[in-house]
Amino acid sequence: MNRCFAIFLALLCLGVSFTTQAEKPAVTYTLGALEAQPGTTVSGYLEVPAGVDAGTRIPVSIIHGVHPGPTLALIAGTHGYEYPPITALQRLRKELDPATLSGTVILIHVANPPSFLGRTIYTSPVDGKNLNRVYPGKTDGTVSERIAHVITTQVIERADYLVDMHGGDGNEILRPYIYMPVTGDAELDAKIKGMALAFGLDHIVIDPGRLADPAASVFTDMTGLTRGVAAITTETGQMGSNDDYWVDMAQDGVMNLLRHLKMIDEDEIPNTGVVWLEDYQVIRASSTGVFHASVRDGYMVAEGTLLGVLMNLFGEPVMEIRAPFAGVVNYVVGTPPVSEGEPLAMISRVAK
Repeated sequence: MNRCFAIFLALLCLGVSFTTQAEKPAVTYTLGALEAQPGTTVSGYLEVPAGVDAGTRIPVSIIHGVHPGPTLALIAGTHGYEYPPITALQRLRKELDPATLSGTVILIHVANPPSFLGRTIYTSPVDGKNLNRVYPGKTDGTVSERIAHVITTQVIERADYLVDMHGGDGNEILRPYIYMPVTGDAELDAKIKGMALAFGLDHIVIDPGRLADPAASVFTDMTGLTRGVAAITTETGQMGSNDDYWVDMAQDGVMNLLRHLKMIDEDEIPNTGVVWLEDYQVIRASSTGVFHASVRDGYMVAEGTLLGVLMNLFGEPVMEIRAPFAGVVNYVVGTPPVSEGEPLAMISRVAK
């Protein structure tokens, strides 16, 4: 008998078990003051200390599986008026069974509590800053910057995969779509594309660009990308609606992503009807006033198509907003008030 095999049999008789690295049992997962044992769901808060302004608390949940696997971070409520992803994560917290989960899912239920509770679009009512423009944040900044720092250091930097979940802000008529970053790193880009397809939306915007400086990543998804974390941004919802149609879209997307990542033992549902978009352009207001849209989300428009008219506060036309090229209307502002520099519409070309 082979000597090594004989030793192996002897150890088996003594009750010694052998596990591969992939079979290594899960251990306690710690996030801030929270601790989740394998097979449990734990909820609580990440504290954002007071600084130059008041502090806040970020509601989070850890769904920690009994089997080893990746860590998926899901961030909702970056913009507080985008409700469907927030509701979707509340439902996922109840429905995901950690006893059958491989890996760990981190749910950031409301990333921006001041905006959510203040019912504001785009920016925080405390410091006037857009949370999705201040990453990776800083410890001595205003509240939005301190929120970004906490999420960066305690969540994003510890994740393997990241989804920044948006929903069309309270003023936007939006057709659901995904931003799919392209970094030039073949391995990372393959993971990103797999995530984008798995989420299941039928419009995917190819978002190319060089990786930013990790110390000036600006956006949530770029903060992950600069740290080697595969990340996408999703848009499911519009105009402050929290209708089940939008919530289900966000929830179904996450569930299929979990299938794709082998975190739940179910077959992935293939996404076979994607419209690929590129060269997106956001058209912004040249002045503060009133906007009246002439198109809706999802419209196919020719170059020069009238998208809407920007008027002053007396109702006099200031400028016509026209499509810069032929393409798809990803979103258009559907409520009258606009401030100088705010988005009015986003157009993307259909990719060849």
